[in-house]
Amino acid sequence: MAYRILVADDDPHIRDIICFALEKAGMTALPARDGAEALRQFVASPPDLIVLDVGMPEMDGLEVCRRIRKTSEVPVLFLSARDEEIDRVIGLEIGGDDYVTKPFSPRELVARVNAILKRMQVRPAPGPAFLSRGALDLDPDAHAVTFRSVAVALTAIEFAILKTLIARPGQVFSRGHILDAAYRGAIHVADRTIDSHVRNIRAKLAAAGCDSVIETVHGVGFRIGPCRAEP
Repeated sequence: MAYRILVADDDPHIRDIICFALEKAGMTALPARDGAEALRQFVASPPDLIVLDVGMPEMDGLEVCRRIRKTSEVPVLFLSARDEEIDRVIGLEIGGDDYVTKPFSPRELVARVNAILKRMQVRPAPGPAFLSRGALDLDPDAHAVTFRSVAVALTAIEFAILKTLIARPGQVFSRGHILDAAYRGAIHVADRTIDSHVRNIRAKLAAAGCDSVIETVHGVGFRIGPCRAEP
């Protein structure tokens, strides 16, 4: 069965180019003219991945992603005409899986889509069925994280990063090692992307009451530490 890719962009020329490239690669492209239409299509029939333009009128791509993330972890690849770091960081922090700046090569965009889809299909090697760090629990099979039985909603990449760290308590992982573990097959992923995801994981865990569990080892990388519960 072909992957179904929702393509939301208010520029019909760009939208047609993306849809043509995806369909040429054997996928089914589902075009949406704006954010509101993209959200309606998603609710009616969730796709396998969403290509989402950031700068759409009525409802921009960031708001569409925020609403989708309330109920789904479907992969999101952002498009933007602006190549500013703050835009990329915001997109990743609200749950985006990748970020492409316009103008772009359709071939590269398809490669990035394939990399995300491949990453979602990767079956991990046999390992511990259940991982814990104090009251923080991670269940690889159920793809679930809880702290004192409170669910913590993580994106697929955030989950992969936390799993990598919690599987080896105390070990310091460089950004490169984390990138290899979480972004298998990805291309052109910057180290700052890892920092953004780690910051997002920390915020979600802190909101659940688990504070400062991911420690920064300056000049080296990150490691899992003791989960200090907030009073």
